Amino acid sequence: MTAADRVIRWTTAGAVVGVAAVAAVASYEHAYALVRAHGEGGWTGRLVPLTVDGLIYASSMVMLDSARRKARVPPLARWLLGLGIAATLAANVAHGLGHGPSGAVVAAWPAVALVGSYELLMVIVRSGQLPTAAAAGPETSGAPGDGSLQVQAAEEFAGEVATGRVPSVRMIRARLHVGQPRAQRVRAYLAALSNP
Repeated sequence: MTAADRVIRWTTAGAVVGVAAVAAVASYEHAYALVRAHGEGGWTGRLVPLTVDGLIYASSMVMLDSARRKARVPPLARWLLGLGIAATLAANVAHGLGHGPSGAVVAAWPAVALVGSYELLMVIVRSGQLPTAAAAGPETSGAPGDGSLQVQAAEEFAGEVATGRVPSVRMIRARLHVGQPRAQRVRAYLAALSNP
């Protein structure tokens, strides 16, 4: 990574975090005012808005973890992320409706900025992890991740292994996105599975 890449990455991350912080405060205040107006006060009223942003955060982290492990994203994470986004938008729009349609749009903007900034931050985190993993993973012999890679390969090539066929190194590289050394180790593992 060049110095220019690092500057772009860090300044973008800083801007995203700054926008997210401002948007989070505004969105929290709107949601808190709405919760309080509907009869929930005290600590409960202060904590309810945090459950919405917490749900968005938790769902996004599960999706990020799945992307890092190259695993399928659990459907529940997608549903809960959508639900959290819908809830924060609804709370902010409801807060601004008393000031007409333009008030609703203005009140909804912090929620849009918060979710958008957070997802942009996840893009930066994901892209920051890929080059490191790609550089370290394929070329290391006896890589620590081979165990989970073998499990993934056994699932991916279950049909071939069941019929006694061993996929080629090229096919393993293409389907699992690994380098030559790891693909060769995976092929040896699959060969042992197909011929006990």
